[in-house]
Order: sequence, then structure tokens, then C-alpha cells
Amino acid sequence: MSTSADVLILGAGPAGLTAAISLARQMQSSIVFDDGAYRNDPAEYMHLIPGFDHVSPEHFRKTARENMLGNYEHISIRMAKVDSAEKDEATGRFTIKDDAGVAWQGKKLVLANGVEDVFPPIEGYGACWGKAIFHCLFCKGYEQRGQASAGVLAIGPPSANPAAVLHVARQVVPLSKKVTIYTNGVPETASALSSATEGVSVFHVDDREIEQFVLLEGNQGLRLQFKDGSSAEEAFLAHTPGTRPRGPFAQQLGLEQTPGGDVKAGPPFYQTSVKGVFAAGDNCGLMKNVPHAIFSGSLAGMGAQSQIVAEELGQKPLFG
Repeated sequence: MSTSADVLILGAGPAGLTAAISLARQMQSSIVFDDGAYRNDPAEYMHLIPGFDHVSPEHFRKTARENMLGNYEHISIRMAKVDSAEKDEATGRFTIKDDAGVAWQGKKLVLANGVEDVFPPIEGYGACWGKAIFHCLFCKGYEQRGQASAGVLAIGPPSANPAAVLHVARQVVPLSKKVTIYTNGVPETASALSSATEGVSVFHVDDREIEQFVLLEGNQGLRLQFKDGSSAEEAFLAHTPGTRPRGPFAQQLGLEQTPGGDVKAGPPFYQTSVKGVFAAGDNCGLMKNVPHAIFSGSLAGMGAQSQIVAEELGQKPLFG
């Protein structure tokens, strides 16, 4: 395998794979680096993608790879963890190094490396994540519809904001007859939500402090164990934990980041604050799901292609 390509893509989830296809459609070569870590691994199924709705994330990735590698000679996939990325300001080109010490060069760089979820420090949260605690009720939750009771966890940024909590709680309403909002012993949050939900019988606010989450047998819900010795069971909880971009690349490249830690990038082509560096997927968007990953990955690939061809012709690209 060559150690150079038109574009280096860090991350082999939906965002990175889609960026590679966009580039290949315009005869641009790419190397996609896959470290084998995927945010949706705990999920049994993924949704919202026609033709791939309610299939495992692994099945989606395998099918996508086989399809793209069978159709396009310009795409290579390298199983490796990337440790560093840098830009040569004199040439505008990029060099990355993997964990085997191999250096790779490219004209452009797409960061599709995803994010890591930062779980609240409550015992059992991680064991319930993706099984009974869901961050997106368009991605998960439909299969649990018709429940007697489900909940929303209103703790930690961004999930303790009352307006954001109510936004999520309203997504639980079609799936459950009762929706309990757990504020984990924060009286200010409980008071604000109690006022906001007054007179709406489907909503209930519970301010007991949570000691532990316990996943029920067969992943059929979870039990909340409170510090006062009491407990409650829910079919599922909706909660959006904080996130941080995977890898050190934003810092190494000097990229601007949002207050929430995401890489600052957006339409039309998801270029970051550094020319030639594009971002795609969960690391650059509020909606951290597969449809957004595919959308932004496609545009990032298009943006990289546009820059490469314009520069080869001695012209200025329309954007960036």
C-alpha cells in the first residue's frame, strides 16, 4: 500500500466511509484509517438509514466496506491507530503517523475520528449505556414503545438545561404513559422543571440522589437505586452525556473548538479553522447520529476534492 494519497481520512465509521466515496467519485485517492473503536458498538441495532434500518452497526460497516472497495479503486483502508497529525505550512500538505511508526502523507485531511462519551460518575451507567440508557430517541426507543414508565436523566451539561430536558422528555411521551425526570438531588433543576411541567400529568419530577444504575435481566430496562435506600424501575432512560473528540488532533493542528469541545466546522463543506482540514461526524455536530455523519462526511469529501482540483489548476476554490 502506498503511504501517500490525495486525502487522509481518520475514522472508518459512516462519516469517514462516506467521505471516501465522495472523493472516489471524483477520482481522488484516499486512505481511511480504522482503529477498530466505534461509538455505537454497545448498540445492537442502528436506525434512520433506509435499507439499513434495524441492522447491527457491524453489518452496516462490513457491507459498506465491501461495496465501496468493490466499486472504487481509489479507496484504501488501513487498520491502524493514528497517533499524530501535522501540517507543513510551507507546502500545505499533511503528515500523520500511526502506532507502528509509519508516516503517511496527503494533500488534505478529513477528521472523522468521532467522540468519546463522558459518562456521569454514577455506578452502573456504563453497563446500561446503549442498552437501557439512550442518547437519541430517534435512534433508539421505538422498540421499547408502549411502556408504562420511562425516564429522562437531567444531570450534567448539556442535559441539565431545563429547556433541553423538556425537549427530550417530549420525545419520550409517544413511547411511554408516564415520564419521570430525574434531577439527581439538584434542587434548582428540580424546581425549574417542576414549574415548567406543572399541569402536564404525563411528566413527573424526582429529585432523589442516584447511587447506582442496575441493568435488568435481558436488557429489559433498568433499576435506579437511590442514596436514601429506595429504588425505581424504568423501561429506559434518555440522557445525553458530555463528549470529547477522540484523539489529540484538534490540539495538534490548532483547530478551533466549540464551548462543548467539538471541532468547529459546518456547511457548506465542513472545513475547520485550518485550511485543508475537514471534519465530519460526531466530532463536529450537535446531532451525533449516523444520518448527520453521512451528511457531513459527504460534504467534507466534496470540499476536499474542490480544493485539490482548484489548487492544481492555480485557481481559488469557491469555498475556502
